[in-house]
Amino acid sequence: MNNPDIASQKEIVIEAGRTERQYWQDLWRYRELFYFLAWRDILVRYKQTAIGVAWALIRPFLTMVVFTVVFGQLAKLPSPTGVPYPILVFAGMLPWQFFSNALSECSNSLVTNSNLISKVYFPRLIVPTSAVIVSFVDFMISGMILLGLMAWYNFVPDWRILTLPLFVLIAFLASMGVGLWLAALTVEYRDFRFVVPFIVQLGLYISPVGFSSSIIPEQWRFVYSLNPMVGVIDGFRWAILKGNSELYLPGFALSLALIFLLLWSGIWYFRRMERTFADVI
Repeated sequence: MNNPDIASQKEIVIEAGRTERQYWQDLWRYRELFYFLAWRDILVRYKQTAIGVAWALIRPFLTMVVFTVVFGQLAKLPSPTGVPYPILVFAGMLPWQFFSNALSECSNSLVTNSNLISKVYFPRLIVPTSAVIVSFVDFMISGMILLGLMAWYNFVPDWRILTLPLFVLIAFLASMGVGLWLAALTVEYRDFRFVVPFIVQLGLYISPVGFSSSIIPEQWRFVYSLNPMVGVIDGFRWAILKGNSELYLPGFALSLALIFLLLWSGIWYFRRMERTFADVI
């Protein structure tokens, strides 16, 4: 005789490996959480601060002034013909600031959200990705300085400026690739919280931010492009500085290949370590 209570119960099927196979679909399903985390971090960054959004303008502007004085005035490093040195510096400062801020935000993103990660399931990839979006907001705000410099020096870009979104995407991919590595490593080894500021500080001086990469001897330019940000910064300058800046294609291709390698390996390592985050965080 059938039990009506049992018959009325819904059948629940637990399918092994379902979460793994549907992980990338879950990224879309949890998009509202992505929006929430990104918007929350933006509000935290700018709410109840003394100068608010102005800080995103003051810091890169002062850095640009220092680099212009040191490299342009004291060291007398060459600038492409017809390009004011402040515009040269800031065209390199923009992608570097985006990259460095993204590394700092990504490296601590999982630890900062440890309470959320240890309690509920969602694709953990959402957390560092939302951190990169916050850095992208700073990038957009800082772009106002570049527009102001162009107006001040009466500098008008040519058709190459239309390719700038492509190089912004490349900078985003570079930030994601390295950021995923650092986010996963920081959960496992908390010492990386102290390593990241050193990486950012060192990278600022070994990347062509305050100078043009064209001053590097020709026989060393390909090796110099092993720094992925060299290709990113050169791409920004190629798009912004009109015909006064040439793109070193072999080095750019090498930097681009390294960026995609970092992104692929970063996703692989992050996914490999993701199942242990809730246990060790």
